[in-house]
Amino acid sequence: MTTTIAGIKIPDSTMAREATQLVRDTESDLLFHHSTRVFLFGALTGQRKQLDFDPELLYIGAMFHDMGLTEKFSSPQDRFEVDSANAARNFLRQHGVAESDVELVWDAIALHTTPGIPEHKKPVVALVTAGVEMDVLGLAYNDFSEEQRKLVVAAHPRGEHFKEGIIDAFAGGMLHKPLSTFGTVNADVLALKDPAYKRLNFCSIIRGSAWNDAGHAASCSNPLHQH
Repeated sequence: MTTTIAGIKIPDSTMAREATQLVRDTESDLLFHHSTRVFLFGALTGQRKQLDFDPELLYIGAMFHDMGLTEKFSSPQDRFEVDSANAARNFLRQHGVAESDVELVWDAIALHTTPGIPEHKKPVVALVTAGVEMDVLGLAYNDFSEEQRKLVVAAHPRGEHFKEGIIDAFAGGMLHKPLSTFGTVNADVLALKDPAYKRLNFCSIIRGSAWNDAGHAASCSNPLHQH
């Protein structure tokens, strides 16, 4: 039976149900409820902005966007967003989804922690990020009615400690591959949670590159190529 929350229908196709079950079997309750809220807030944003989007693709994007934080889908070196996007791509291909839609969902997931770009992309890409930004950062909080917020959280609770819990979930998915956080908001997570973490500096990497601009090559290797 289709569930409707704050006026938004949760997709109930076979593929959507299988996605829900996979997330349920793989992620913590915190990440599952967060991912569902991301869909709901993203869909509400699309509704408010009168955007034309495929709810099922938005749902898959939202449900898979943090899968790369889990041990099952985490790679040794790629950004967790890329791991999440790859997991969604494999899932969608198994269900015979058109490649253009597969790549749309891939972009939506891979870009969801990259501020300033997703809102200029197609609606599914923009709305996954909008949902994440609302649920994690509280961006556009007042653009949602109090009733909408209450209905979403009643169906998929944040709990008393979501803010710290989501930071811990991010850290748990990235502590083993700190280089993957270079140049992203994820570096802030490791700076908070890992006392041994040292940020790479973009300007230092430029200055230390192997280019022989001044007549001599740099003596240090590029830290981004160390694994």
